[in-house]
Amino acid sequence: MSESIVTFETLLAFVLTCLVIELTPGPNMAYLAVLSASTGRRAGFAATLGIASGLLIVGLGVALGLTAVIASSRFAYEALRLAGVLYLFWLAWEGWRGPEEETSPGKATVAPEDSKYFWRGLVINLLNPKAGIFYVAIFPTFVDELRPLIAQTVTFSAIYVAVATAVHSAIVLLADAARPWLEDRQRSGIIRRLLSLLLVAIAIWLLFVTRYTPSL
Repeated sequence: MSESIVTFETLLAFVLTCLVIELTPGPNMAYLAVLSASTGRRAGFAATLGIASGLLIVGLGVALGLTAVIASSRFAYEALRLAGVLYLFWLAWEGWRGPEEETSPGKATVAPEDSKYFWRGLVINLLNPKAGIFYVAIFPTFVDELRPLIAQTVTFSAIYVAVATAVHSAIVLLADAARPWLEDRQRSGIIRRLLSLLLVAIAIWLLFVTRYTPSL
């Protein structure tokens, strides 16, 4: 009988680690909350699909060694990090501004541009240094060098994306459920701007905690 790719103990520890990390407030959580609360679950799920795709791409980059190359290059890492932070600032500004035709709960019956939200979710994660750091710093602690490395990387990537997608989907449903309470325009604007400020705070936090260090 062939040896399993990952032991049950390692698998359980990895799932719990992913869950704790995904329950920590971050750019995905803040963006999905403000998007779903203001535009609806359809837009939220489109963004969730984009986020999952971004995480899978980063995971593929790990398997191919691309993420390690970026992490070892200060210029590439800093360029990616700053681009991600600036993108989050832009999303926060858009959420704060809240164009009525797109974000008003009362007008959310208009079919949302799903592809736009998908691409935004994708870009958030491709430019999110937190995702890259997770793969580079956390993955190696669970990888067994005596077992197939590529198979382990693919397995861990799939599990991480599954856990993240489950958490993000729950956020979308909870935020969408709050929309009737947000029918009041003034109340909706206050919540949207508070979430936008949270996104700004997260962007600033990422700017400092993801600074380049050679140990990455």
